[in-house]
Order: sequence, then structure tokens, then C-alpha cells
Amino acid sequence: MNDDAIIARYRIETCLPLAQVAETIAGEQSSGTFLPVPGETEELKARSRAKVLDITPLDIADTPTLPGGRVPKGAAKYQRAEITLSFPVANVGANLPTLVATVCGNLYELSDHTGCKLLDLELPRAFGEKYPGPQFGVAGTRQLAGVFDRPIIGTIIKPSVGLFPEQSAALVRTLGEAGIDFIKDDELMADPPHSPLKERVGAAMRVINELADKTGKKVMYAVNITDDLDAMMRHHDTVLAAGGTCVMVSLHSVGLPALVELRRRCALPIHGHRNGWGMYCRQPLLGVEYAAWQKLWRLAGADHLHVNGLQNKFWEPDESVVRSIAACRKPMFRPDDAVMPVVSSGQWGGQAPETYRLTGTTDLMYVAGGGIMAHPMGPAAGLRGLQHAWEAAVKGVDLNEYAKTHPELRETIAKFGKLRG
Repeated sequence: MNDDAIIARYRIETCLPLAQVAETIAGEQSSGTFLPVPGETEELKARSRAKVLDITPLDIADTPTLPGGRVPKGAAKYQRAEITLSFPVANVGANLPTLVATVCGNLYELSDHTGCKLLDLELPRAFGEKYPGPQFGVAGTRQLAGVFDRPIIGTIIKPSVGLFPEQSAALVRTLGEAGIDFIKDDELMADPPHSPLKERVGAAMRVINELADKTGKKVMYAVNITDDLDAMMRHHDTVLAAGGTCVMVSLHSVGLPALVELRRRCALPIHGHRNGWGMYCRQPLLGVEYAAWQKLWRLAGADHLHVNGLQNKFWEPDESVVRSIAACRKPMFRPDDAVMPVVSSGQWGGQAPETYRLTGTTDLMYVAGGGIMAHPMGPAAGLRGLQHAWEAAVKGVDLNEYAKTHPELRETIAKFGKLRG
């Protein structure tokens, strides 16, 4: 760890000389501009200009990935490369918003390249000293959920919108009686007129508290408090007063400073939803990779971060999901500052064996919507089928074999598809 510098690694594409483009990015994002200006002395540049540490050429493309690149006459090939830059920490200080402006700012607008993606960051200790990071993380979340030796299994209240508070509470009762560990609001359900947050929380928590008194198990319910900053604080207080044990925030909707402020006041785990993530990562030569992205939100205070899921309903390949889970589990500044990966998106029991094989961990939330709610024997059976799938995965037993003595799993397999060989 270099305490004097912020290290940023990028993938770029250009038809100009790689060293020239790397220096252009370094200058644009530190002391330089597109023309020399008075005041940019050699002494200032030595002190404040970003430095190019490494350039590794990759493949060559025949056509540009992004439009608008500056193409010299006769240029026909687009070289791709990974470059590593070092930004003096004195340029930024321990300031998350300015860090983002530095490593993800005007460099995306430069016409010198036709592709640029931030791959990873190494941050100096000053960031870990200023930003406390996750308050609960993996261990604290497990303690509140009462689940210690398997994934925390959960679901999403569906339909996403349209249910009235008492209808949502009735669904919470069904799931709670079945033994669910975790329930979350959908990102589309926050504080709408048809289901005001205060009424929804009151109705759901009456059920959760009643079931906890009967069974000793308290369902963790991540209430979506996404809103203006003052409203988010009020919503948090509402959840806390009702006996809730988790709040959820749409990260890109509220931004880093809002999450930092929420973390300062928050007495509950923060479930970080990444909706809108495709804008940042879907293009291989534009945006931000998960390895860098998750570090920003961990520092800001998220305890749980969505990572998609294997064989998911979206575009993301399995190897990307596996890398994301590993990134969440890797400590940054303290041994306990890892976050809980949230595996979701078209999940059912069939992905459990491969998820466990490729990640080697049960320190995750495994959240299934239709995989629980659409089970032919009902949501309670859907939950049991998913639990049995994870039991089999951890024991190393073939799912079809395990299903012979577990009917809920057998119906899960029949409903949701053939297993991969």
C-alpha cells in the first residue's frame, strides 16, 4: 500500500501512441490541461502531476469501440492496453467525491482514445482512517439474522409495486412462518402514495415481531429508504423505532456523500442495491469494473452489496460474478471490513452447487424472487427447496440425488429447469 499515492488501473483503446495517450490522461486528471498555461511550472508538475507507472499492450481492433476519437490520417488500427497511473494523494486528500472526479472524470471525454475503463484502485491508508466503512459487514449481519453456517437466504416482496401495506405484511407472514432469513423491498418500492413507508414498516414489523416472539427467529427486512437525504434519515429512524434490523438504499440514486452521511447516523446494516450498474460496466471499454466500484461504496458505509448471480437473468457472465464476490470478501484496510455479497437475479436452487464450487464460501446472501415465490407447492416449499439445494451443495451431494428424499427440491428442479451437467 502506497500512502502517498492513489493507484488507478485502466483499460484503454487508441489509434495514437500508447505512451502519448497515457500521459494525456495523467495530465488531464491532475495538473495539466489541453494547452500549457502559466503556473504549470516544472516544480508544480513534479509535485502534482499524475505519473504513468505501467503500460501493457493488449489486442488490436480494426474499428473503434466508442465514437468521436481523434484519428490521424492513415490510422487503421486501434491498440488496446492496460495502463497504471499514480495520482498524488495530496491532490485529492481523503475525499471520496473528489476521488471519483479524479479517477473517473474528464478522462472519459478525451478524444485521444476510443475506449477507457477503470479496472481497479489502490487507496492510501488516509481513506480508511477517514471513512469507517461497513458498520456490520458479514459478522454483524449474521448475528442480527441468526444465521451462521450457511448462506442467508432471502427473497424480494413481489409484485414490485402495487401491493398495499397490509398485503405486503401478509406476504411477510407467509415467508416468516416458512422460516425465511431475509426479505427486502424492491428498488422500485420506497415511499409511494399507495404504500407509504411508515405504514408499510408498521404493518410488516408487527408481523415480524410477533413471529420473533413465537419462534425466537427475527426475519431481517431490508426496508427501501431511498429518498432525499432528510427523508432517508427519517425513514431510518422509523425502521429503527419499529424494531427493524436493516435498511436498503439504491446507491446510484443517492450518491456517495448521501451514503456517507447515512452511515454516520445509521444504527442498522445498510443493504446497498446497485440498480443502474449496467451503465458503468456493460461496455468492456467504458465505465468502471466492479473491483474498483465496490471499494468506493464499501468506504462510504455499505454492509451488503449486490453482485448479480450465476446463470443470471441479465447479461453478466458467471466469471464476472465470481470476481465480484471475491472482491467483496477481500479486506481493504481492516480484517473485518469485508461486505456481504448479495447473490440475486433469477436465482433458484440449481445455481447453488456451482456458486459454492466457484466461490468456496457460504458468506453471502442468496436472494431468490420467483425461485421461492413461484414454487408449485407455494413460497414455503420454495424456501425449503432452496435450503435443501444449498445443503446438497455444501455436502457435495448431487442435487438430483438429494431431491429423491427432499420433495420440495424435486419440485424446484422440475419447475425451474434442467441442471447443468
